Amino acid sequence: MRPLLPADPASVGGHRLLGRLGSGGMGTVYLGRSPAGVLLAVKVIRADHAADPAFRARFRREAQAAAGLSGRWVVPVVAADPEAREPWLATPFVPGPSLSEAVGAYGPLPAGSVRTLGVRLAEALQQVHAAGLVHRDVKPGNILLAPDGPRLIDFGIARAVGATTLTAADAVVGTPGYLPPEQARAGAGAPGPAGDVFSLGCVLVFAATGRGPFGGGHAAAVVFRTVHDEPVLDGLPAELREAVGACLAKDPAGRPLPQRLGEVLGGGEPADGDGGGDWLPPPLPRLIAERSTRALELPAPEPTRLDAPRTPPGAPGPGGGRLTRRRLLAVGGAVAAAAVPPAWLASRDRVRGGAGGPRGTAAGPVFTVALQADLSGPGRAEGQAHERGLRLAAEQHNARGGVPFRLAVRAADDGGDPARAAQVIAQLVADPSVVAVVGPTAQAAVPAMAEACLAADMLLLPVSVHSGAAAQSHWRTVCDTRGKPEEISLPVLHYLSRVRPVSQTAVVEQEGAAETDRELTRMLRHTPPSQGTVSVHRIPAAAGGADLAAVVDGILRAGAQGAVFAGTSAAVAGRFARALDGAGFAGPRMATGRVMAPAFLEAAGGAAEDWLFGAFFTEPSAVPAAAGFTAAHRAAYGEPPARWAAEAHDALGLAAAALAALGEEGRDRPGLSRRVFRTSYEGLAKPLAFDATTRTLAGLRVAHLYRVRSGAFAYLGPYADVTAAT
Repeated sequence: MRPLLPADPASVGGHRLLGRLGSGGMGTVYLGRSPAGVLLAVKVIRADHAADPAFRARFRREAQAAAGLSGRWVVPVVAADPEAREPWLATPFVPGPSLSEAVGAYGPLPAGSVRTLGVRLAEALQQVHAAGLVHRDVKPGNILLAPDGPRLIDFGIARAVGATTLTAADAVVGTPGYLPPEQARAGAGAPGPAGDVFSLGCVLVFAATGRGPFGGGHAAAVVFRTVHDEPVLDGLPAELREAVGACLAKDPAGRPLPQRLGEVLGGGEPADGDGGGDWLPPPLPRLIAERSTRALELPAPEPTRLDAPRTPPGAPGPGGGRLTRRRLLAVGGAVAAAAVPPAWLASRDRVRGGAGGPRGTAAGPVFTVALQADLSGPGRAEGQAHERGLRLAAEQHNARGGVPFRLAVRAADDGGDPARAAQVIAQLVADPSVVAVVGPTAQAAVPAMAEACLAADMLLLPVSVHSGAAAQSHWRTVCDTRGKPEEISLPVLHYLSRVRPVSQTAVVEQEGAAETDRELTRMLRHTPPSQGTVSVHRIPAAAGGADLAAVVDGILRAGAQGAVFAGTSAAVAGRFARALDGAGFAGPRMATGRVMAPAFLEAAGGAAEDWLFGAFFTEPSAVPAAAGFTAAHRAAYGEPPARWAAEAHDALGLAAAALAALGEEGRDRPGLSRRVFRTSYEGLAKPLAFDATTRTLAGLRVAHLYRVRSGAFAYLGPYADVTAAT
């Protein structure tokens, strides 16, 4: 919680504001005190968003849905004014953490706690469904932990059973990993109560194991596994498996009703009346007690310059509106936790691209974003692209009028050497002006850099390499803007399942490949294109003609209709393309951006034509939104931007957006490393937004497709946009 700013209102709807609980692009959530002395979470929406009739309708629906609930384990709306210039609503406040926060910080809950969690949430769903509603977004971030039991929050996308949706007809509503399979496809039928039960099953797996039953990674991959794969229940206590497994049935009719689920989890006994005050393991009760104490001891702040958003004359006041319900709320152990803003209030900070206007005159602080990359070794072209993208992004930011801070770029060369990388990052960490580091460009340098940044609580932004295990063990400071290694399978799956469907796919893997290079093979074997079959063919790292001929013969004997090269040598890939073409193979042929190099074209010759490549980098000159960036790059460096330049530009833009959202009081290393995962940025290469639970990149525009045409690599676009006509 942070102090009120001078521009904040002093009160909203008669509730005195005490501090800020969170703020984003949609609005701000405040800690407030009602006239009766009750602590509330007061959510105020910005007027520009409220001007959108569809948005105001969704807000009105949330207030009405939550105000109609009175169950113990749901957080109701106790006051609201959806018609105000800046609409607001108030809910009871409890300083307990969300389930995602608790598990992320302290690990999975013990079996007894998970059992109690399931019983209470099943009861909450009974109350929601009895009111004629479907929640549609039951997930760890929407479950808050109080001393007497959990609370279900955020009815922003709840809807009455059978009601007409306010979202687009082809929109998928919910959170991947917790979305029921029947709702995981665009154009799905109306959601039903059984979908909430499926989501609850996913929540219980997360609470008990620290991960969802359908894994993590790219949203599309998670949704695909949700629809087609069985849940992974490894680590789930045996006494919970039957009940949780029933919740995760693919067929909605096979899932238990919430009442039956509560009985099974509770051993057939009804839930006790007092909620079970010791249901949480240490140190969670202590954390809740400390937060409660801090909130209750807050004095009334000094008046701010602005008063509250005012109720129009003649409109019902805070006690007389149709959505307001006066009630006395017990403060302490039984107070409901509503400190976390709902998902649709999350920040959507955007910084637009372009060459920029007149240079600004801001005299605010200067924050340095460092680049650590190979600027002199074998990877210097990639490092140079990073540096140019960063410098242009900083110039663009500083040229804006009225910016509250300026950005500087410090480039540091590690030569692509892991030992040297450790020395360079130590120097960057020691520089107090550096608030974040972009890089490296060598995969082997990631562990040392991640370790140093974690110790300094400083943000690390890998752009062209994957953070690997470092992201999992250093999740607090490593923000991977590229995408997970397994996500390179998405362009292959899309093309061979939707554009040119094949039922038999051959994957060629080089021996001795690194773990990250084997991800493509593993993912395709796990999720075959068109739900067909996959054969794997291995060749030596430096394959000769006889080796390649044998591999091609095996592919033909396997009846393969499509071929995927999963190796990393561009020259070997080119020779394989030539051998495949010589054998008369006419099916689609694909590889990854790792071998998308001149050496491939040279080795393949005419056989390179029509090969497709899935890559994590875009082609800025082919992206309309990057026209300004491309022009600025040509003007500054005499040539168009190279691979990874736009992605590096976006990394700095994301950091700038996160710094801007923090406000003056939080613009430091720790503040930036936390805020960046709650910041959305519309980049030139792709939108950058992160899953609240896994802190991994979300969205469907992570990877791109290229095709060889007339002896050159031609950009086709984000893989999900590619069709047979492209």
